Amino acid sequence: MTVKKISEDVLLVTLSTNAETGDNLKAVNDIVAERKDCDVIVDFAGVQIITSANISNLIILHQFLRASERQLIFCNVSFLIKCVFRVTGLGDVFNFAVDKQAALEILQGYAESPGTSHKLRQIN
Repeated sequence: MTVKKISEDVLLVTLSTNAETGDNLKAVNDIVAERKDCDVIVDFAGVQIITSANISNLIILHQFLRASERQLIFCNVSFLIKCVFRVTGLGDVFNFAVDKQAALEILQGYAESPGTSHKLRQIN
């Protein structure tokens, strides 16, 4: 997993397929809990399976960001991972974008229209 600052207020988290993803997501949660001034894009391009620990850490991340009125967007989510989110009822909790560029465009829309409800779920 890598965490890259792509702007002053946007972090890109690229998940990997290794077993340490849960611990790494905990580290991201710590960063976000401390900063409270960034949006987060999570890139699932390399992920073929998601564990309950990963889902739990993503929910915690979502809660941290929501409390700070910041956004969490998932991109490059495979069909199977989308199905997991849908079956668990989390498809309506998280925001989804096709790719990193689409996620950045969503964040730009939030920045230009504060207080409005822009949601791109793309859970199909």
